Amino acid sequence: MKKQANKEAIDSKELIKALEDLEKEKGIKKDYLLESIETALVTAYKRNFDSVENVKVTMDAETGEIHVYAEKDVVEQVEDSNLQISLQDAQKISSKLEVGDKAEIELVPRNFGRIAAQTAKQVMIQKIREAARNVLFDEFNDRKGEIVSGIIQKADGGVVVLDLGKLEGVMTVKEQIPTEHYHVNDKIRAYVQDVERGAKGSVQVMISRACPDFVRKLFELEIPEIYEGLIEIKSVSRDPGSRSKVAVYSPNENIDPVGSCVGQKGIRIQNIIHELNGEKIDVIEWNQDPSIYISAALLPAQVMAVDIHEEEKFAQVIVPDDQLSLAIGKAGQNARLAAKLTGWKIDIKSESQFREIMMKAQEEAENTTLEERVAEPENDTIEETNGEEAVENNQNEE
Repeated sequence: MKKQANKEAIDSKELIKALEDLEKEKGIKKDYLLESIETALVTAYKRNFDSVENVKVTMDAETGEIHVYAEKDVVEQVEDSNLQISLQDAQKISSKLEVGDKAEIELVPRNFGRIAAQTAKQVMIQKIREAARNVLFDEFNDRKGEIVSGIIQKADGGVVVLDLGKLEGVMTVKEQIPTEHYHVNDKIRAYVQDVERGAKGSVQVMISRACPDFVRKLFELEIPEIYEGLIEIKSVSRDPGSRSKVAVYSPNENIDPVGSCVGQKGIRIQNIIHELNGEKIDVIEWNQDPSIYISAALLPAQVMAVDIHEEEKFAQVIVPDDQLSLAIGKAGQNARLAAKLTGWKIDIKSESQFREIMMKAQEEAENTTLEERVAEPENDTIEETNGEEAVENNQNEE
């Protein structure tokens, strides 16, 4: 019996030492682990001993000794001996106990030391896993909005799974570039959109190559002036795999924001285009004047005039006849991207269309004026006739 007690004491000391090591190595607080173990021991006791009692388990933070108590309400008349104790019996435990108090009666269950050791081990393993997942979650949660690199583990035409080292990156079909084909073992870069907790506490990193922010981040990586804050990206609109528009601005008049982004002989922008597998990129200069900004957003088309309706955020744009299809773009792409970039509704008309509209409006105005002029004499005649009749009536009366 003494040997068994000594063995349990040694195990308890080893347990406390293990808890202290976990606190140092994994950052899991010893008190938190003790509390978790005590909670698990209550469950283990009730399961193994079919107990219906209110049980409390404590573990000494210094020695690791485990104590099990049955908690009972102190009452005058006992109705349920599993949950209640008489005042007379309670005061044998402590003379200070009164009716309404809770009495703690220490239990000494056989073989509980072995059960406790197994339970403590399971709890520690679980908490170590939880702590590791929390560390990973925090690490990648801090990397939201960044670009990560990884090796493709799965690419079967649906979701693409990327090996990011400690975690997997998940790229749904919606976040893939439609013109790209992904193959297992290919190394690619992607934008971290979100970090989520999955089933059983697992951590999932949601990544994208199709979002506008991927283009924005690539510009920050490739253009030093953007990274340093000398040039600001005001807006990005994108049709993934086909075309992007990026509006840039610099408060420094000595810096050409568009030229800096394009680079000498286009070297800077080419690096970004290469990363996007040939996606076209229009870099335009942001302007506070919406008419100038909208004109630039419709590049490569040339704009003749922009009529701004500030309240509706609506712009009527006039372009030369030979520029209409270019301004609208294939399937309306250029106009759509310009509208997304600027945040304005844009209606594009060719010069001849506009002239035709103006001529119709002028004709309608002239017709309206003519009708009014034709109607006016009739009114005068009626009035004069009525006047003459009034005179005749007065004469007759006289």
